[in-house]
Amino acid sequence: MTTPTGKPRAAGWLALAAAPSFAVMAGITAASPALCLSDPGPLPLDGMTTMYLLMALFHLPPWLRLVSDQGPTPKGDRP
Repeated sequence: MTTPTGKPRAAGWLALAAAPSFAVMAGITAASPALCLSDPGPLPLDGMTTMYLLMALFHLPPWLRLVSDQGPTPKGDRP
């Protein structure tokens, strides 16, 4: 996801932008059922909200890789 110089490429930035974007869309859809044309059920988790939450979940791996790469260095691996 980075170039040899360590700078993220455009695709890397887009991959990181996907999960938060879908999470925000899920929040907006759950908070305002008038935006969705379906009848709201007893829970705010209608079809569109669930779809956006699943899409955010499926786009989490770039964030998990980013977090795992920046974790603390174990004591034995320090120079």
